[in-house]
Amino acid sequence: MIKKNNNSNKKQSTRGLPVWNLADLYTSITSKKIYLDLTYVQKASIAFEKKYEGKITKLNSKQLFKAISDLEKIDEKMDKILSFAHLLVAENADHEKNKIFFQQMQEKMTNYSSALIFFTLELNNIEEKKLNTLLKDSHLSKFDTWIRNRRTFKPYQLNKQLEKLLQDKSITSTSAWIRLFDEIIASLRFPFKDKKLSSAEILNLLSDNEPRIRRAAAKSVGKVLGQNVKLFATITNTLAKDKSINDDWRKLPNPVRARNLSNVVEDEVVEALARTVTSSYSKLSHRYYALKAKWFRSKTLKYWDRNAPLPFQSKKIYSWNKAKKIVIDAYFEFNPTIGSIVQRFFDKSWIHAPVHRGKSPGAFSASTVPSAHPYILVNFQGKTRDVATLAHELGHGVHQYLAAKKQGHFNSATPLTVAETASVFGEMLTFKSILNNEKNLKEKKALLANKVEDMLNTVIRQIAFFEFEKQIHTKRKQSELTVEQICNIWMEVQKQSLGPSIEFEEEYKYYWTYIPHFIHSPFYVYAYAFGDCLVNSLYGVYEEGLINFDTKYINLLESGGSKRYRELLKPFNLNPSKSSFWIKGISVIENFIDELEEL
Repeated sequence: MIKKNNNSNKKQSTRGLPVWNLADLYTSITSKKIYLDLTYVQKASIAFEKKYEGKITKLNSKQLFKAISDLEKIDEKMDKILSFAHLLVAENADHEKNKIFFQQMQEKMTNYSSALIFFTLELNNIEEKKLNTLLKDSHLSKFDTWIRNRRTFKPYQLNKQLEKLLQDKSITSTSAWIRLFDEIIASLRFPFKDKKLSSAEILNLLSDNEPRIRRAAAKSVGKVLGQNVKLFATITNTLAKDKSINDDWRKLPNPVRARNLSNVVEDEVVEALARTVTSSYSKLSHRYYALKAKWFRSKTLKYWDRNAPLPFQSKKIYSWNKAKKIVIDAYFEFNPTIGSIVQRFFDKSWIHAPVHRGKSPGAFSASTVPSAHPYILVNFQGKTRDVATLAHELGHGVHQYLAAKKQGHFNSATPLTVAETASVFGEMLTFKSILNNEKNLKEKKALLANKVEDMLNTVIRQIAFFEFEKQIHTKRKQSELTVEQICNIWMEVQKQSLGPSIEFEEEYKYYWTYIPHFIHSPFYVYAYAFGDCLVNSLYGVYEEGLINFDTKYINLLESGGSKRYRELLKPFNLNPSKSSFWIKGISVIENFIDELEEL
């Protein structure tokens, strides 16, 4: 475990693994700069409300541009403070002062932002004809997409008092339940031999080389999650009902609509993606896991063997320095500009890599704010998947870095569907680099199989998660769901998606409980599949040798959220509105499986 003075962010390392230096945000929770920024946000929010409330529809183009620019400055300060608080808790959720600080900052930002709610409501009341005229102004046009994205919520917005109420209550409703979930997950300990492991540590053992270790770890996970399942069911039911109430008040037609609006993607496009993937279960996941079972000389695989290392692959463990070199080289080979940005993440202490208790499981890239830079969290343990995860998060980081520097705070925010593009593309670059440099044929086969597994986890698993969520939220509108009902829905979608070659045992029915996306961001998960299929098509264009591909790709990243996804993909001659687009993405996985069957 990292021994760290949490009031200091000096560079440290554990067993050669880097930890981040958050000083580019703030030096500590007692930093004078936090107090100054809080004071600015409080005063600026009140001043903004006093200056503009009731007047937005009457502003000319220059005045509206000034209003949005003022709002952007306030919002960036808010996000800077919240980013710092979030990263401290992600690093160590067991640290009491950090938890209290995070909660305090959330409450303050919610309170201050209440004064700003009127802006979007009044912005949406500007008549379309007038807005079109205003947006002809060369300065205001900078915010064209940002404004129009706000206005997609127009049919579902409430009056000012209700919007304030929902925002103020979120601290004791949605945010409170999310906080409870995070603290429970961080505090859970899973018995294993004579140790008690964190969730990140025990889940890592599910891909251990030893079958008995995988089994013991899986059983421990299921047992502990099962012991806490009633609490997780309460959290899930409460959040689903809370969302349902909000959706009903807003008259949203289905549980997914809010997420689709946030992602700036049409319902029918998301449904087309889901249909394409679910109809491909048999020729992708079912087929692959049957093949993997054969490699293990069995008709079926126990669920804890689904991600087991293959019998013909070496027990390779990558050092941090080796993983670092692989990823940096892959990005540099694609484009030196992007490679140099990746290099900066390592050189400037923007990455937190060690595994320790209290640390958030999984991985993420936090965009923070343009005045700083992104930070990346991974739980690095030297496996091939860890190298892929590092490449994935650095893809996000590069995207966030370029968009922020080019577009500023508001326009840098990229919809999830497009945000996953850079991460998965970077992951593909790294995979191809490792594959091309591998001389051992058995190891090449193992690398290809591992890539297929990663793609199945990204596409098949995430769409299965999406289908699980849809059923939970749809049925919760009618009545509270029992533990048994939630578990049954979970098992149904798992069996459908993974196929007859995966053998489940009783405790697996509790595995839905630890997945944070269900709690933090309902329906977030389809963005992974969206991004993976999109990248499969995009990478195909790259390999076909499209002229100036890397320049066009950098332009895509630099655009951030300033353009819609259809416009971003035009230079690559790609159109996600057509079903053939998704089929093309799926076929990449299918072709990999074809290749594996021939090896």
